[in-house]
Amino acid sequence: MTAAPQPTAAGPDQPAGAAEPVRPPAGTAGAEGTGAAAGPDGDDPRLLVDGVEVARYRVAPRLDARHGPRPYLHPVRTRAGTVVTDALPADHVWHLGASLAVQDVDGTNLWGGRTYVRDVGYTWRADHGRIAHTEWLHRSPRRLAHRLEWRDPAGAVLLAERRAIAVAALPGHPDAWRLDLDYTLTAPPGRDVPLGSPATNGRPGGAGYGGFFWRAVADRPPAVFTATGQGEAAVNGSAEPWLALRAEAGGAAYTLVFTGLGPGDRWFVRAEMYPGVCVAFAFDRPCVVPAGAGRAGRHRVAVADGALDRDAAAALAAALDPERP
Repeated sequence: MTAAPQPTAAGPDQPAGAAEPVRPPAGTAGAEGTGAAAGPDGDDPRLLVDGVEVARYRVAPRLDARHGPRPYLHPVRTRAGTVVTDALPADHVWHLGASLAVQDVDGTNLWGGRTYVRDVGYTWRADHGRIAHTEWLHRSPRRLAHRLEWRDPAGAVLLAERRAIAVAALPGHPDAWRLDLDYTLTAPPGRDVPLGSPATNGRPGGAGYGGFFWRAVADRPPAVFTATGQGEAAVNGSAEPWLALRAEAGGAAYTLVFTGLGPGDRWFVRAEMYPGVCVAFAFDRPCVVPAGAGRAGRHRVAVADGALDRDAAAALAAALDPERP
């Protein structure tokens, strides 16, 4: 593989010292070039709330392998039509709307971009796999369910997944709707599958990303907050029951409220370099999917028009998880 030029900019996917977007080195792109989705998308399911499209699910995007091909939601919109996800952005072209993605799945990069190597830093490697749709179980405008495989670069199955995505109105909150993501990752019999992150592979600075990642869109750095903390430094790595991102996109204000951390999960949050929130599976230590066993996740997101304060965000979080104390 052609060695990548030394980067000049820093970000959560980049070593310290950077100001340029980090793209694959010249000559390494696949048949689809720099990574823009190729081919018709007419078969991508559209999710509707009260008859209005709020999200599109890109099931099998044809992307450069180094962008970590995987199903993703984009565009996701508020009820008023404001787009609140970004995909293939110039700063990190492997960020794909809202998706499941992990940088280290037993040595395979299923996040995209460069891989963080202990004592070396970010490096372009031929270690990119893909998360592939294999079978629909249910498909309607309000709910999708399907089977997927998390594959290594040679196509061998690392994890089998069953995933469900649902959308619905939020009673009592006419300017918001809810997205529900439920999944189970199952390891093959006889083989534990470790999940890691740049942080668990030696990168300092709270770069424990990988899990359910939402790349947002914002005209300027967003506000990020929980019930007790405010700002990126305070909430990154926290384990609060809910987390909110408040931003403007094209001059229109919106707020996202996330819930659903599992045991050992943490919030990975970026606001200054780019707007993003991740339910991080391996924020500061690896986690393992035991042989033949499953790792289940249940995440809820409220997508709301308007710039909500802490009390209003807490009310949305309560509506998402009414049984939470």
